[in-house]
Amino acid sequence: MHKPATHIPQRQIRALYDATTIRVYQAYSENIADAALAQGTFVSPPFKMERMTWIKPSFLWMMYRAGWGFKDAGQTRILAIDISREGFEWALANGCLSHAEESASKEEWLKLKDQSPVRIQWDPERDLYLRPQEHRAIQIGLGKQAVPLYVNQWIQRITDVTPLAHRIHGLVQQGDLEGARQLLPQECEYPTPSLMP
Repeated sequence: MHKPATHIPQRQIRALYDATTIRVYQAYSENIADAALAQGTFVSPPFKMERMTWIKPSFLWMMYRAGWGFKDAGQTRILAIDISREGFEWALANGCLSHAEESASKEEWLKLKDQSPVRIQWDPERDLYLRPQEHRAIQIGLGKQAVPLYVNQWIQRITDVTPLAHRIHGLVQQGDLEGARQLLPQECEYPTPSLMP
């Protein structure tokens, strides 16, 4: 059992993971979620293979993005997707930041962006009230050849965690933060490959 970090650096991947898989989250409409749960992976159609798809290891960042599954019709179902650690690390190694850092010229960044099938983005992590935190959560955008790899090779298991999201949200609304906290996935520091941007 991995212990959650007490002091969290600004950029650190935190996730629920084991020796072979890491859990990421996505939110979808009923028809995409039902097809994925029935097949054990995303099915095209209704899933669009040609579109960039964003995976998020942070449960609370997913809750912020999807409003606990109540935000809009396209994000009513929260899915937990267990993918291979090899696939996840391939995505990190083949990604570029979605925004140019100060140390790189715009031309260098645009060239790297064009060559990279994956985007890496760091956004403020969220607390139970979905307020932004000082430290960041990673989002990984899969495009080009990364999407078929994700759908056909990396995905090991898909679970509908919408009921869990609604239960935690209900406890937060009641002011039972301790009860809500106990239900959160225990995300711990992921041993980050050195290739990550």
